Amino acid sequence: MLLAIDTGNTHTVFGIYAEGAWRNNWRIQTDPRKTADEYEVIFRSLFLGGRIDELQVQQIILSSVVPSLVRPFSEMFNGLFGNSEILVVNPDIYRYLPIKILNPYEIGTDLVANAVSAYTKYGGSTIVVDFGTALTFTTIGKNAEIRGVAIAPGLQTAVSALAGKTAQLPIVHLAAPPSVLGSNTIQAIQSGIIYGFSGLVDAIIERTEQELGEKLSVIATGGLSSVIAPFSRYINEVDTMLTLDGLVQIWRLWEKREVSV
Repeated sequence: MLLAIDTGNTHTVFGIYAEGAWRNNWRIQTDPRKTADEYEVIFRSLFLGGRIDELQVQQIILSSVVPSLVRPFSEMFNGLFGNSEILVVNPDIYRYLPIKILNPYEIGTDLVANAVSAYTKYGGSTIVVDFGTALTFTTIGKNAEIRGVAIAPGLQTAVSALAGKTAQLPIVHLAAPPSVLGSNTIQAIQSGIIYGFSGLVDAIIERTEQELGEKLSVIATGGLSSVIAPFSRYINEVDTMLTLDGLVQIWRLWEKREVSV
């Protein structure tokens, strides 16, 4: 079995992949203050609840945009899984991927996984909109290269900033309000965030297509992708497993590299 882990700034998403399918997947809060032992307790508990025998996990692939957590996770792997093979996604392995990476030492490994997955599943001329802590737009060209990335604050980041910088505005649950005309404070914030960000998403996509002179397939992923997708004119599909699927593809390509050496 393969354990694929995507550690983001807000959430860590991971899953068990075996025999061509996902057996289980989970989402937990990312906390850079937690030790390897604390993460081991969390993983053991979730594996027990999911009836996963950690001794059967033979391969592990980790993508992390939180550098300080790479070591605790590596220590946790050794304590939990013993002698399993571990691959940490980094620029040294990008030459084995099917796409060319723009600025390999600057782009997040999660965006690389998204791009590999999108190219493998949907082909070139694709843009991945990832609704995470940051809202990212990764464009994969028809010649199998990452053409560029646009980054904006994520939806929840915007809500938290709004509440943190104002005296009377609360943090709200992000869901579509009944009207763009909010009748109370919660609906007013929901209106501004949901309809405002759906307009931002469409504007970035439109400008990207204009600059490239071609239509793009638009794939949305990330925790809040399903909230915005119904209000976008351009999102073709929501694929919440896109990043983890990309990590599986990267692992497979890395295995082929090892066999060929």
